[in-house]
Amino acid sequence: MLRREFFRASAGAGLVLGLPELNQIKTGRRIDRDVPELLRQRTARLRRLDDVLGGGDTYRVYLGEYQATKAILREGSYTEETGRGLLSVLSEQAQQAGWAAFDAGKHADATSLYEASHQAATQAGDTALAGNALAFLAYQKINTDRTVGIEIAVESCATAGPDVPPGVRALLYGRLAWAYAAAGDADATERALDAAETALSEDDGTPQPDWAAWDGNGLQIMAGRCWTELRRPIRAVPVLEDFLSRYDDTHARDKSLYLSWLADSYLTAGEIEQSTAITNRVLELSAGVASIRPRQRLAPILHQLKAHKELPAVADVLKKARA
Repeated sequence: MLRREFFRASAGAGLVLGLPELNQIKTGRRIDRDVPELLRQRTARLRRLDDVLGGGDTYRVYLGEYQATKAILREGSYTEETGRGLLSVLSEQAQQAGWAAFDAGKHADATSLYEASHQAATQAGDTALAGNALAFLAYQKINTDRTVGIEIAVESCATAGPDVPPGVRALLYGRLAWAYAAAGDADATERALDAAETALSEDDGTPQPDWAAWDGNGLQIMAGRCWTELRRPIRAVPVLEDFLSRYDDTHARDKSLYLSWLADSYLTAGEIEQSTAITNRVLELSAGVASIRPRQRLAPILHQLKAHKELPAVADVLKKARA
């Protein structure tokens, strides 16, 4: 716990003191052909902030990167090839800013950025990023309209197509599985998870896009989340526990989210004490994280636990949640 708190505090201090003063890559009016790759590398480095900080901390930084690249596209002079590269980077940056906005609860901003990302990727001819932009939109939409969310998720896989890198296909099929799980379709969920696993098995070592660094661990946690959503705790619990036993506390937001699905599965299985203990752990890990999602995930779990408030451990965790 001390290590995690120190790491988070150090990262937060660095963000406050350094990132608002980030120096943009210097370009003249004529944009050299190497600029898109330099911007892509920079975007990859800044993406690491999302491993330890919530969207409330990172949104301003990611949005600034997106706006800076947009200004280069608008004001600079470049070849057609360089222009496509800049549009591709712009799409990637819009997705990162949109994800931070979503994590911070700025849903209208997130939607706008995902749509802008899809437009830029389409203009760039980057089918992988165009598909991923749709997958982000589907992930957001599934919370309000499951039918539309599934339609967009299916479209995301079709847009990317079979020729994108295996990691990209696995990522998109994993998100499609989540859309089906949220809609309660177990058979379609399993087919999508199988498609994601097949894609991963086709990985021949070719470098994947940094934004699609998805592997067996990513698929494992997605499968656990899906089976939790489908109320299949016997399938969900072993998968989630195995992954979480190896997942470091420095990833406080994501680990608290994944633990919430484990708490949910134990609650479905009628293991009230175990669910309560994990819920308590989620509250500890998510304290101070600039993300609305862990507490949103816990809300229905805490509501169900109220039926067992006569148990001392449940009463304690309900009291902690109110504090």
